[in-house]
Amino acid sequence: MVENKKEIKKKKASSKGKILLVEDDDFVSGMYSTKLTMAGYDVAIAVDGKEGLKMAKQENPDLILLDIVLPKIDGFQVLERIKKDQTLKEVPVILLTNLGQKEDVERGLGLGADDYTIKAHFTPNEVIQKIENLLLKRKKN
Repeated sequence: MVENKKEIKKKKASSKGKILLVEDDDFVSGMYSTKLTMAGYDVAIAVDGKEGLKMAKQENPDLILLDIVLPKIDGFQVLERIKKDQTLKEVPVILLTNLGQKEDVERGLGLGADDYTIKAHFTPNEVIQKIENLLLKRKKN
């Protein structure tokens, strides 16, 4: 009986999926965590690139929302390592950053990001819509 309760609780907690948010800005991570939770996602937060890589392996997320400018290991290096890791390479990654130079966008997409989102150009609700569209597309394939 206890197992069933745990299973139900587990399914309810991740009804839409688990998002790993790798973001060092407390305000931004708090805002996205709140919005994603309200949208029905289970959210794990890492505050630097090194922790983000570790948590990606531990948490088995359905999607990673990754900043580029991070302490310890930058987002480009995190993305590169994720895409080389056999257990993580299929996890969709959306880069969520303030870097908007053409070279940065090309580099991020070239390293395997599924989307490149400039924070100032999108509201959190629009980012959540991107997440939902990407996860829906992945489920269909």
